[in-house]
Amino acid sequence: MSKVRVGIVGCGNIAKTHATALSALSEGELAAACDVDEARARAFAAQFGAPNAYTDADAMLKSGAVDAIIVCTPHPLHAPVVVAAAEAGVHVLCEKPISDKVSEAYRMAEAADRAGIVFSVVFQRRWWPACQRIRQAIDDGKLGRLTLGESVSKLWRSQEYFASDAWRGKWATEGGGALMNQAVHTVDMFQWFMGPAVEVVGRWAKLRTGDYIDVEDTAVATVVFASGALGTILAATTINPGFGFRVTVHGENGATASVWENPEGQQGVNDVWTIPGEESLRAEWEQEDRDKPGFPYFHQLQLQDFLQAIRDNRPPAVAGAEGIKSLEIIEAIYHSSRTGDPVSLPMARA
Repeated sequence: MSKVRVGIVGCGNIAKTHATALSALSEGELAAACDVDEARARAFAAQFGAPNAYTDADAMLKSGAVDAIIVCTPHPLHAPVVVAAAEAGVHVLCEKPISDKVSEAYRMAEAADRAGIVFSVVFQRRWWPACQRIRQAIDDGKLGRLTLGESVSKLWRSQEYFASDAWRGKWATEGGGALMNQAVHTVDMFQWFMGPAVEVVGRWAKLRTGDYIDVEDTAVATVVFASGALGTILAATTINPGFGFRVTVHGENGATASVWENPEGQQGVNDVWTIPGEESLRAEWEQEDRDKPGFPYFHQLQLQDFLQAIRDNRPPAVAGAEGIKSLEIIEAIYHSSRTGDPVSLPMARA
């Protein structure tokens, strides 16, 4: 099969990561860039060698210039682009979170299923060796039944960060804050390790001073999983310097496994590993992992899986439906905080 012709919709910072990752792969090529800002679309296309630039995603999808797209728009704009791509028979890799609303996420997944396209959501951290080790250890029964888990995102986002794009820090254009934009990565890992969540109790708050954001910068939650295991979620963007992302799981045999990304942007390592007979491996793994690259290498691995799934006519490793799971937990935290009540999962799709 010839190279998959890829278009990028939304030419902001994360789009540059995807374009760089794509340039290292033989399976695809950047064929088009699209942004509502024509100057930005043209500059992006010129920088990364795309022959076509658009200001309208529908026009790009109908042009015949692309076989697949990567969606890098603000979160509330994901759904219309993905649905339009599905209806045009164009495959989609969508940035996290899949959407800002669970109902829209289901609409996206259903449109992709009807069209028979490959639809994947970006959770590149699943490709970290440290995450793969934990997932494999769980599958192999090395921790026994999981009993407890923790998802922690202690980060710093300055006022300048929120000012860098007009959509940041607002419910209407970002769909949420620390949970929706940052902690979604650890929430995804958390549920990937722990299994389906069935109940969530949460609280969120905006605790920083100033009126430059209206979304949450601090959140906590407890989670009950279908297995009976319990878990906690902590997320904040008010901690300077941040302590990064960390997900920890504990098993009924007393063993613990953890993955920690610190500083943020560096590949995560297994900072705790007490599985019987394997304790001495942790330091060796940590050195191996710290010697490997971070961004955009793992975006590259997920993008490669996406392109190969198109070529091989198979589901991607992180299918669109996977993206719904973390979003549903986050939406449940928001709802629980507003009402003061526990939220049962799955939530109503209305």
